[in-house]
Amino acid sequence: MQSSFYSFTPKVQITRVLGIIKMSLSENMTRTLWRAADAVCFDVDSTVCQDEAIDELAKFAGKEKEVAEMTQIAMRGGMSFRDALAQRLELIRPTGAMLQEYLRSHPPHLTAGIKELISILHNRQIPVYLVSGGFHAVIEPVAEELSIPMKNVFANRIKFYFDGTYAGFDETQPTSNQDGKAQVVNYLKQTYGYERLVMVGDGATDLAACPPAEGFIGFGGNQVRESVKKEAAWFVTSFYELIEELNRN
Repeated sequence: MQSSFYSFTPKVQITRVLGIIKMSLSENMTRTLWRAADAVCFDVDSTVCQDEAIDELAKFAGKEKEVAEMTQIAMRGGMSFRDALAQRLELIRPTGAMLQEYLRSHPPHLTAGIKELISILHNRQIPVYLVSGGFHAVIEPVAEELSIPMKNVFANRIKFYFDGTYAGFDETQPTSNQDGKAQVVNYLKQTYGYERLVMVGDGATDLAACPPAEGFIGFGGNQVRESVKKEAAWFVTSFYELIEELNRN
């Protein structure tokens, strides 16, 4: 038994060392790509902003518990991203007036360092995009505060009837799909010819956008998704880490 143990242990150690080396090389490559990026896409909820907009909107509407339960079902793979979005919105049933009041009373809670980071990217003439499974109306004040053009915002749109009552959401928006962020990245690359596009986000849909993005940076400054942390070649918990890397140029 003793000899088999010692013959097995080096193999395990070698495998672990090789895994560490591979991850280190991948991280270094992602850092290099980040410094040379010709476009950057940011997720919004729990990345650019500290909170999840649909949870905050549910809380505002008094449907926090019901929406949280639906979110858990979706996270366990019980339904598609689009079905989960539809059912959560059906629970909230936001009106135009409710959404306006929510926006008035809930200014953006930006994550520390994001303003400085985007300012640096803008100064270097690097296009910045907000790509979110959240809602365009909620993200517009975020984009305005960060001086990001509205044409660079890709998100879902809530629809209302003429009297302001809830009428569903625009299912033609790519971000209503599980692979919507990947679709947006592919569109941007084909339209503008980006060759070193980097996606930054905290969730599985952000991770799934690489490829077609050339690089992905996992963000855990607000929420740490263990699957994302495990799969991301470079995982950060602060935007100041990204600023520091850019300043190496």
